[in-house]
Amino acid sequence: MRVRLLHTPRQLSLRLALPAWTPGSYLIRDYVRQLEGLEITQAGLHLEPRRTSPSSWQLDLPSLEPVAISYAVLAAELTVRTCHLDGDHGFLALAAVVVELEGERWSPHRLQLSLPPSWEAFVPLPELNGPAGGWLAADFDQLLDTPIEVGPHRLHHFSVAGVPHRWVSWGRDLQGGDLLDSDPHLLSDLEKVCLACCRLMGVERPAADHYLFVLHLTESGYGGLEHDHSTVLQFGRRVLAKPDGRRKLLQLAAHEYLHQWNVRRLRPAELSPYRYDQAVVVPTLWFAEGITSYVDQLLPHCAGCSSEAEVLEDLGNDLSRYLLSSGRRLQSLRASSEEAWVKLYRPDAYSPNSQVSYYLKGAVLALVLDLHLRRAGSGLPVVLRQLWASHGAVGRGYQETDLIEAFASQSSDLAELLPRWLTSCEDPPLFGYLADVGLRLEPRLAGSQELGCRLEPGSGGLVVQRVGREGPAERAGLVVGDEWIGLDGVRLRNIDDLMVQLRPEAPLISHQLLFCRDGLVRTTVLLPMAPAVESWQLQLDPATSELGTSEVCAERRRRWLGLEAA
Repeated sequence: MRVRLLHTPRQLSLRLALPAWTPGSYLIRDYVRQLEGLEITQAGLHLEPRRTSPSSWQLDLPSLEPVAISYAVLAAELTVRTCHLDGDHGFLALAAVVVELEGERWSPHRLQLSLPPSWEAFVPLPELNGPAGGWLAADFDQLLDTPIEVGPHRLHHFSVAGVPHRWVSWGRDLQGGDLLDSDPHLLSDLEKVCLACCRLMGVERPAADHYLFVLHLTESGYGGLEHDHSTVLQFGRRVLAKPDGRRKLLQLAAHEYLHQWNVRRLRPAELSPYRYDQAVVVPTLWFAEGITSYVDQLLPHCAGCSSEAEVLEDLGNDLSRYLLSSGRRLQSLRASSEEAWVKLYRPDAYSPNSQVSYYLKGAVLALVLDLHLRRAGSGLPVVLRQLWASHGAVGRGYQETDLIEAFASQSSDLAELLPRWLTSCEDPPLFGYLADVGLRLEPRLAGSQELGCRLEPGSGGLVVQRVGREGPAERAGLVVGDEWIGLDGVRLRNIDDLMVQLRPEAPLISHQLLFCRDGLVRTTVLLPMAPAVESWQLQLDPATSELGTSEVCAERRRRWLGLEAA
């Protein structure tokens, strides 16, 4: 893909730089890796820029004549934050495409595209009239906040509280057709979810005055990236075909749509303005993403698109994932937010032992905060609306102290409790709050003795994919990549061969393990533990019926799941 920038300089020195990351995805991506063949010409002369960093250049100009900057960008990675171009479609994340010219960040930028015949461009920018056409961004920030989808796609229109919305998708469902052909009610349900977001924030209309949804329906992808006037979603067609697939897609759409308030306009102070060339520590990502991850499961339910049983199942699955995350004992929620750039987006086989996602634990804390506030006659929606009025609607960035003050204004004890929950590696008191709404978490034990590792079939045996801290595998000296060959003289070819010898009712005895590491066969002694909790299930608590409080709890639960006032 070729890129060409035309610029009339204001001075004889020109600095240009390609962003290193894109807002909403907190990882230095070094987009310059995909840039090649940089050429700069002025008045017919070829100019040689001097590289000042891997992604920036300095240029001394002989005159103030217009300058043409051209280069190629490799568009071969299909995610919501990178570029992809093939014979079927094109997608551009402009942080990976457009260089910033020093001194021009707040100047208008005109965008033009050259497309194959029959292709259309779907761009969330004001379109320009006239023969040249194109689109106009008010400044460089708005340009970078513009995802571009191109191709011979069908465009669908709908509105939310009178605000025009567009929907375009690329990729086929399992039946080989357009998603909206097989699910003609999807957009009407999406409209309901969008309206539920408005109600949550206490507003009549969306924050954006127009909005574009882009969906990439792929083999197995999942993700989304928020923008001021749009979002890009990636979803797996096989997941969509499952019984809960449509619900999961609506939850993903709700998550990204709510971000037009929480994180895009109600923004951490550290992200105002964005610094595209460096990582910025943001201690409040637990609020930006955790709060959003919590309510994204409730919003389709509020819109009438899922049942109470379904939303409790989804919440239970997240709570189970959290309680089975050993890294939550070693990384606090604030630390998870601050270390996002170097940990969450760079996982390895040992990450689950040392870190917890601020999405996941942030959602758990949001649930606890919501139920805590309801004890005080308030609720999470009240705090969101208060922060929107005091910060988001007026473009004022917030600090963590602002968030604590907002929560404490609804329940004074949160001035002490919330900082403790943010900095501690202990679990917030989840079980007690769930009891308020007649729920409890029921543990389910594994069907075999605990080994303290995860195994997957390999070419000649079972390969260790993960080793838990202080578990049987670690105590036996085993590491990720070890290949288990035999146990007590019996050949291991699959998981079933191992489970036969490690039945829950079998005695907890030492076993001789034959394994291979780095091409050398070795032995060790493995002493399993009793079966561990394999999952947690969120259930109605029968104790509420025995205490005669089932109707009270049911009403609390209804209002809580409906994001209504306490």
